Formats: sequence, structure tokens, C-alpha cells
Amino acid sequence: MIAIIDYGMGNLHSVSTAIHKLGWQAVITSEAEEIMAADGVILPGVGAFGDAMANLRETGLDAVAKDYAAAGKPMLGICLGMQLLFSESEEHGRHEGLGLLPGRVVRFQGPFKVPHMGWNELKFVRDSALFEGVEPGYVYFVHSFHALPERKEDLLAVTDYNQPVTAIVGRGSLFGMQFHPEKSGGLGMALLRRFLELAEPKRVAAAAGRM
Repeated sequence: MIAIIDYGMGNLHSVSTAIHKLGWQAVITSEAEEIMAADGVILPGVGAFGDAMANLRETGLDAVAKDYAAAGKPMLGICLGMQLLFSESEEHGRHEGLGLLPGRVVRFQGPFKVPHMGWNELKFVRDSALFEGVEPGYVYFVHSFHALPERKEDLLAVTDYNQPVTAIVGRGSLFGMQFHPEKSGGLGMALLRRFLELAEPKRVAAAAGRM
């Protein structure tokens, strides 16, 4: 079972629908026990960083997310959810994040359109189990802020928007995607499927055994 963390912000139902289309089961929940028992967890997010962290703290879900990640279980942050994995953001002031990955989130600076919105090419820059059997291509972005990971080894994929932009991060079983995989066509769904397979390898093995 995949748990989608409900903290009052995010594209919960579109992510849930995508997971079900891929043949997996997902539950939208704010219950700590249900989240901790899940095979994999998704932290979605649409909106402002500070508001999201305030909601997570108010509900105690910040601690739940940290405990889940500390247990080494598969976790995926999507869009704002990816940004929340980092140490801090400068969106509307300085706000502390979950601190699961060292780095900060900053606003795009330059003579180009913000927010960054539309289809951009995804380039894999480091090997990852997340990319097994997946070919690079185009995915869909909507964001005004971008992450700057402190550790280069945490950067798995980038896109280009007048500068290299963090697109996928990862360390161990923790992953983040700045784009929306559920809105990114075949490539987005392939990456989401790979996360689900990493979260539930026994299910994948059982399915292979029936073939």
C-alpha cells in the first residue's frame, strides 16, 4: 500500500488516480499509523513553502515524515513536496524545511519568465534505481522556486531553464521530483511506476512469477 500524505495542500487526487491507473493501491491519509505502515509514501504539494511547513507542523506530520524517511523506507516528494525535503526555503522569507536533504530552495533570478511552466527535457546526470528501464524525455514543470542541493551526489536529474535546474533528487530510498510525474505523459508515469516498484518489490516479483 502507498500512502499519500494529506496535510491540506497538494495534488492529492491526481496523484492517487495516477497510482491506481498503474495498478497499485493508494490511500490519502493524515494518520501517523497508516503512514508508518505503508510500503511507500508520497509527499505531494502545491502552494507556498511556509504554509506547507506550518500545516505539517500543526498536524505533527513533519515528525511522521522524518521518522518514515529515517526508517529507510521509500518516500517521494513531488513539486513543492520535493522542495520541503530540503533544509530551508527563501520563499516569502526564510522557512525551515524537513531537513532530509541538505540544501536550500531559491527563487529563479534572471530576464526570463517566472514561473517556469511547461514541458522541458529531463536529463539524467547520475545512475539511480529509479531510472532502470526508463529513457529520458520531456516532463511538465510549474514552479517559481528551485532547489540547490548541497551534495552533488543527491542530484539525479536536471532540466535547463536558462540555467541547470534541479529536476530529480535522491539519496537511498528518498526521492524528489520537481515536475509533476502524474501530468508528464509516458515518462512521468514510467518514473512513478519505478518508485512504486521500489516500494513494493515483492509485488513486482510475484507478478513476474505469474508470467
